[in-house]
Amino acid sequence: MAEDVGSMHPSESALCETEVQVYKKIVVSYNESPEAQRAFVSAISLAKALGAEVQTVTVMAELPSYTAFAGAADPSLPGVLREDRTRFYETLAEKARKTGVDAGIEIHTHTAQGPPVDTIVRFVRECKADLLIVGLHQRDLYIARLWSTVYELAQEAPCSVLGVH
Repeated sequence: MAEDVGSMHPSESALCETEVQVYKKIVVSYNESPEAQRAFVSAISLAKALGAEVQTVTVMAELPSYTAFAGAADPSLPGVLREDRTRFYETLAEKARKTGVDAGIEIHTHTAQGPPVDTIVRFVRECKADLLIVGLHQRDLYIARLWSTVYELAQEAPCSVLGVH
């Protein structure tokens, strides 16, 4: 049943008459995990529906601490491991961009180093995102740590945060 605009509150009718785009810039916390992949797919769907842009931010994992010990045995090993890590994240970013192209949306990918929460929040602030989408882990052994990360992101992010199961 259609509602008569004349019976609406003036602010409601103003909303009906103008196009409101709440989320123009969507950032997805993206990595190789199934949870991040689900969040990424949701971000693409939402961006297509809203006409928004999507950017991914991937926080590169630190090299394991044993790298220093292995470097003592083979000085070239830390460099090889850094190159492998860089190639891995470049391939991951290319996969995201291709997925976007296949879905008809351009994806801007970014990689960064540092503590995950601080790095993601800094990126969200710098690009002035309207929405941060993160994947939620379901019944994982590390659930307390993961919820802590999600909670920190929700508290620190300067925008809305959407968690995707």
